[in-house]
Amino acid sequence: MSEKKITRKTVIKTLVNSLEPIDYIHAFWEGGAAAFNRVDQWSDIDLYLIVEEDRIEDAVHEVERALKSLSPIEHRYETQQKIWPEIFQVFYKMENTSPYLLIDLAVIKMSSPEKFLEPEIHGNAVFYFNKLNKIEIPHVEENCRTEKLCHRIIRLKARFDIFNIFVQKEINRGNVLEALDLYYNVTLAVLIEILRIKYAPLHHDFKTRYIHSELPESVTSKLENLCFVRDINDLQRKYNEATKWYNETIRFSID
Repeated sequence: MSEKKITRKTVIKTLVNSLEPIDYIHAFWEGGAAAFNRVDQWSDIDLYLIVEEDRIEDAVHEVERALKSLSPIEHRYETQQKIWPEIFQVFYKMENTSPYLLIDLAVIKMSSPEKFLEPEIHGNAVFYFNKLNKIEIPHVEENCRTEKLCHRIIRLKARFDIFNIFVQKEINRGNVLEALDLYYNVTLAVLIEILRIKYAPLHHDFKTRYIHSELPESVTSKLENLCFVRDINDLQRKYNEATKWYNETIRFSID
């Protein structure tokens, strides 16, 4: 008889019981799918810890001790954080859980200016504890958002204007793999972000994440068609179509 799989509820309860009594850990919450009320059988667990400045390593040790009390850790992957040096991120895959139930843990210093809590961007965080209510929920300021988007549109337009032609260059050469790579990473990547700015600006940099929930079905269906390429002739057609769509959409963004 196979061993019963450990559930997300058990993982979270175990972590809360282990971490809440520790004085240098101030808050613990879940984001991701839970914050958007989209948890399903394939969801991972996006967890956040706020800790004292010099206690990140200790907090990670306590998390791993708690997880190992449930099941051996099958895989562990640390990200190389450059943008936010005050944040340590690590992923865990447990032996006795669903293969989809990855644990994505961010351990954040109390002083970090970025805590991924703005509900307009990150949804409504599910707090498991917030000692003395030290962690407050910030909100996105409209003026800052508008200014940021304007700068981003300028950058995207410059990227497209300079590099989109590289796709055609490689098609002309018959270099299918290089043309495909450029098509996905320049043409479609910029188009998708411009479309997100149009329809879901607060998540403009989320790439394809949540795209089916936030963009009109007619838009996502058209994007799906552009993403599946049969051969170099199909690539030429779809490159032309995507470029035309970008030009139409960027005019809207600039206006």
